[in-house]
Amino acid sequence: MVILPIDDLIPVGTSEWWILAGIAAFGRGCDLLSTYIATPGLVLEGNPVARRLGWRWGLPVNLLVVLLAAGWPILVVSLATTSFLVAARNLQSAWLMRSMGEWGYRRWISEQLQQGHRGLAWGCHLGEAALFGVVGLVLVWFSRWQLVPFGVGLGIASYAVAVAGFTSLSLWRSRP
Repeated sequence: MVILPIDDLIPVGTSEWWILAGIAAFGRGCDLLSTYIATPGLVLEGNPVARRLGWRWGLPVNLLVVLLAAGWPILVVSLATTSFLVAARNLQSAWLMRSMGEWGYRRWISEQLQQGHRGLAWGCHLGEAALFGVVGLVLVWFSRWQLVPFGVGLGIASYAVAVAGFTSLSLWRSRP
C-alpha cells in the first residue's frame, strides 16, 4: 500500500501518478457522462463555463485538467470527490430531464418557480449546500492532515460551494 503525503507532488509517469490520473479521470468521466445523460444539449448545464465550452472543447479541457491534477494527490482526491457528488446530483433528475426533454424540463422548472415561493426554493438550495459544507468542513477539521479524509472533506466543501454558486446564479437569471 502506498501512503502519499498530503502536500507532496508526484512525478509524471510514476505508478502513483497513473493511479491518481485514473482516479481523476474516473471522477471527471462520471461527471461528464451524467451531464450527457441529463442534458446532451447542455441546455440545463448549471456551470456557465462548461456550457460555453460545449462538448467540443469541454472534453479536451477536462482531459488537460486530469493530466495536470494527477501530480498533486490532494487535488485529485478533492476533484474526484466533487465530481462524484456532481454526477450523483445529475443522475438524481436525469430521467425526468430526458423524459420531458431539456427544454420541456427547463420550462416546467421555470413554471414551478413562478407558481411557488422563490425565497423558499432559494433557501432550500442554500440549505442543501450549507449542510454539505458542514460535513466537508468537519471532515477537513478532524482529518489531522491525512490525505484522504482531508481531500474528501475539501471535495465535499467544494461541492457545497458549487451548488450554492451555480444554483444561486440559475435562480438569479430566472427571476421575473
